[in-house]
Amino acid sequence: MAESDEFGDDLEDFVRRVGELRAARGLPQDEQQTLLDAALFELQHVAETLWPKFERLAGHGPARAVADRTELQLLRALFQRLPLPVALIGGDTVVRRMNLAATDLTGVRAGFAAGRPLSGLLRPGDRGALRSQAAAVARGEGPRSLRVRLQKRPDETLRATLTALRPPNEPQPAVLMILQSDTVPAPNRTGTGIGAGPAGERGPGRDAVATRLRRATAPDLAEAAGHAAQMDLLDAMTTALLRAPAGDPEAALGAAAAVLASHGADWVVADLVTGAGLRRTAVRGPAGDEAEALAARISAQDPADCPLVVESAAEGSSVLQVRPEDLDSFGRDRAGDSVLVQADVTSLMCVALRAPAEGPPAGEAGEGTGPVLGVVSLFRSGPTPAFSMAQARAVHVVSRHVALAMRRSA
Repeated sequence: MAESDEFGDDLEDFVRRVGELRAARGLPQDEQQTLLDAALFELQHVAETLWPKFERLAGHGPARAVADRTELQLLRALFQRLPLPVALIGGDTVVRRMNLAATDLTGVRAGFAAGRPLSGLLRPGDRGALRSQAAAVARGEGPRSLRVRLQKRPDETLRATLTALRPPNEPQPAVLMILQSDTVPAPNRTGTGIGAGPAGERGPGRDAVATRLRRATAPDLAEAAGHAAQMDLLDAMTTALLRAPAGDPEAALGAAAAVLASHGADWVVADLVTGAGLRRTAVRGPAGDEAEALAARISAQDPADCPLVVESAAEGSSVLQVRPEDLDSFGRDRAGDSVLVQADVTSLMCVALRAPAEGPPAGEAGEGTGPVLGVVSLFRSGPTPAFSMAQARAVHVVSRHVALAMRRSA
């Protein structure tokens, strides 16, 4: 990664110098000898330095680039789904990224916080301390920890842990900040029940132990609800695919899009891979006149102008993004407006429908090695919670079922 950055800087400097030489062609004839010498020197620099670097970088091949991009997407997804509030800031406390837990804690959306100092969210007395400690960590003086309080929660003390981090493709070091509650419950001094300590301080008696045991053994309702939702999706998808006419891939793809739209996605866009390229077959969105007008514009869009769709169809890969940074990654409509901006997309999935390889079943590890038959893209908009890793896994599972249904012969 560092070598590619260095090559990019060298190439940028070379292009700038060539532009300066081209701009100086208007000098008198007797003054152009110096320009000729400089041009020959630049050609020698290309032959002896830039070209060997390019060959070394090209030798890594596209597979390495795809693997690096997939790993980077996974790390971004993990960052967003961490249960602890985490923020990536600069030495001046300016926010680069915040995960979902941090936005819930601070009450500030990540898009609004990006580019603004995080110290502005703290009580005035804590701002200077955070700026000082963040600057020290960015200078490489080691991790730091301090207590801070948010303006919206002045009575709650938080423990801010800071450590240095150097993100890829960024020249300046960053600071990773983790916020945790630093509130210590006061000892219960009323009564002298079982387990009481000195001076009447009460320890964890039988009632407290029983309460903790009940909490530890109580079922996780959120996890149970998520599992039930996944089972509902699998059941609905299986029913829809079995009802779809055999030998009609477009009908199977349309049925799958309808199921996905009714099970957690605000928008579903389905593209079919044909001999002539990609063809958009279904767009499902919310109700309302504005949503219907946007659905018509997305239907009229050429899938070949959607980088995410083209990438998934070419590589057979899946993409999960929370708060996508590239607002043109799904292309623009005919009027030149970004689709992601118009749909107010806060998270998206782009999943390739890849058929299993021909031959005897080889288990999950052997599936998904056949041709790509289509691509489904799922959007969540506005206040809808972002797609989770478990939901992405469920969509990946049903994508194989959709691919099998698309290949089913009449």
